[in-house]
Amino acid sequence: MPRATNSPASRKRRKKVLKYAKGYFGNKSKLYRYAKEAVQHAWQYAYAARRKKKGDFRSLWIIRLNAACRNAGISYSRFMEGLKAANISLDRKVLSDLAIRDEVAFNALVVKAQDALKTKASAKA
Repeated sequence: MPRATNSPASRKRRKKVLKYAKGYFGNKSKLYRYAKEAVQHAWQYAYAARRKKKGDFRSLWIIRLNAACRNAGISYSRFMEGLKAANISLDRKVLSDLAIRDEVAFNALVVKAQDALKTKASAKA
């Protein structure tokens, strides 16, 4: 009696890996042995990049906010401190969007932040 190789399932598994590796350079897209390794690495990079993307966007929002704050005559860190003192809890994504799309509203927030900083300084003194 011949040995059972589970051939249909094995072939399906290999074809699936080669399908994922489509477009890879050289052996990595043609041979199962190399394709499997390349696909595993690709998945690891994709997993890490999904987490890294969140930090990248936060950095982008901060850069945009800093530029908008400088145009309004305040530094980013002082602006954020002022918002915290004024009990305005908007995240950086929303603030960045405001700075780009609605300059009037953003400038109103800058004024509120500056007022809160002044009252904070006078309360300290």
